[in-house]
Amino acid sequence: MQVRRIAALLLAASATLTAAQTQAAGYTQTRYPIVLVHGLFGFDNIGPVEYFYGIPSALRSGGATVYTPQVSAANSTEVRGEQLLLEVKKIVAVTGKPKVNLIGHSHGGPTIRYVASVRPDLVASATSVAGVNKGSAVADILLGIAPPGSLSRDVITTIATGLGKLLSLLSGSATLPQNSLAAAQSLSTAGSAKFNAAHPAGLPATACGEGAYQVNGVAYFSWSGASNYTNVLDILDPALAVTGLAFGGAKNDGLVSSCSSHLGKVIRDDYAMNHADEINQSVGIVNLFEVNPVSVFRQHANRLQGMGL
Repeated sequence: MQVRRIAALLLAASATLTAAQTQAAGYTQTRYPIVLVHGLFGFDNIGPVEYFYGIPSALRSGGATVYTPQVSAANSTEVRGEQLLLEVKKIVAVTGKPKVNLIGHSHGGPTIRYVASVRPDLVASATSVAGVNKGSAVADILLGIAPPGSLSRDVITTIATGLGKLLSLLSGSATLPQNSLAAAQSLSTAGSAKFNAAHPAGLPATACGEGAYQVNGVAYFSWSGASNYTNVLDILDPALAVTGLAFGGAKNDGLVSSCSSHLGKVIRDDYAMNHADEINQSVGIVNLFEVNPVSVFRQHANRLQGMGL
């Protein structure tokens, strides 16, 4: 009798464990593939280092199909958007799925918005992570410091374009065109306003509100951080603390203001994360006192799953 009871308990425990494992395995399993799109000077991966550090594997472990296409490290939103559109078409063809879930960080935000605007039939959702949706004060200052025709602009442009080419070469995408000046202009307040006039879907009507949750069948979301210096071990934090001063005290993550990041349904705009933390950089050195960014991505995948996306 005791043996039977033990066997029954073991069987029940096994069933519970199996159910928990099944639930965990399907936690991030979205209906449509997830496409992670990098920002300025971004890449898919350079050797073992991913731009979205550890995030693709974390999503895949829960059942998601994930792609990390490479677009120009530095170029205009429209050029990057056309490159991404080509990649999305390939993904749709390969997977047999009619749509994708786009998630873009930094300049990746406007980049995914371009695709969602021109081909909404291929996009189930567009999620902006610290997206430069209304421009960045940092880009404005850089363009102001380096006026047209100046030596400083020539030097900055040459160095930045060279960096973009190097990153593309290291990540195996050396043929992609790089234009750092076009990137800076796209990310400026004036450049963003021009882009937004042509591609307004999901943008808030007010300075710091929410935008439409769904436009042309595409669900829009956003989240961002509001801290600059979050971990003394992160070599990027001191620089982000300096660039954060450009926002005059407004909430920002070091490169993008919280209000500029708003798009569609705003999940949060005040995570204790900086611009690098949001993608789990540098190599996982993030704020120990905030939810891990990998978990935020997993939670969002589960959110999309719950919506049938």
